[in-house]
Amino acid sequence: MLKVEEQQPVEFSPALIEKFGEIIGRYPQGKQKSALLPMLHEVQAELGWLSTVAMDKVAARLDIQPIEVYEVASFYTMYFLRPQGKYMLEVCRTGPCCLVGAEKLMNHIEDRLGVKEGEVTPDGLFSWRGVECLAACGYGPVLQIGPEYTFYENLDEQKVDALIEDLRKK
Repeated sequence: MLKVEEQQPVEFSPALIEKFGEIIGRYPQGKQKSALLPMLHEVQAELGWLSTVAMDKVAARLDIQPIEVYEVASFYTMYFLRPQGKYMLEVCRTGPCCLVGAEKLMNHIEDRLGVKEGEVTPDGLFSWRGVECLAACGYGPVLQIGPEYTFYENLDEQKVDALIEDLRKK
């Protein structure tokens, strides 16, 4: 069953529609499906996530089947298929970071924010999740904070608390 927010109409901004034309124009005629990933990035940047309705509109613009968009969006973890907080905290959970406290850090974030992985805080500010390697194995534990994906290294609970408080003040 679709969520209520997924059933609502989606209108892309004129700037986004113009950007679609630029992206599609990068590819040869008949190969417009190649524009799918960058278009999904742009939609997510504008809307915050990829609803079914938004993905259907992308499919129509590219003249492909909606399932082709769903397959791509559900495969890549960088696309969000449900609403997220304004700030997404992504903690590296691979071996090197876990050896230096990433799991403890994720537990702390869950307690600090009061939401489980993948949930949104009641104020709409935060979501968090564990992700695969952030390519900073010598500086763990590490996390990145979206939507800008600012990168933070050598973290502990106090540093994470300070980051969260700084984001709350913005």
